[in-house]
Amino acid sequence: MTKAELIEAMSNKLPLPKADAERAVNIVLDDIIGALRSGDRVNISGFGTFSVSTRQARTGRNPKTGETIQISASRSAKFKPGKQLKDSLNEGLEGARTDSSSSA
Repeated sequence: MTKAELIEAMSNKLPLPKADAERAVNIVLDDIIGALRSGDRVNISGFGTFSVSTRQARTGRNPKTGETIQISASRSAKFKPGKQLKDSLNEGLEGARTDSSSSA
């Protein structure tokens, strides 16, 4: 689902014009981004938690040339799904094998 599809679905499900639905989606996303920039975690109950992961600077290699390069430190967003989201994704899979280590 793209952002445009999300806006379309929101305007269809709620009595909102498409422009208002777009504004609402943008406000929510901007607030999540702002909180992550501040180093805060964003916990959406039943859905999951967004957090910031910090990667330290390190030395790497260009796979094409083998040349050593310096990779600078960076921050990245992480998402950990909540129990309710995980459970809803796995409905109907109770009979399926989920533990690959038990194949002895």
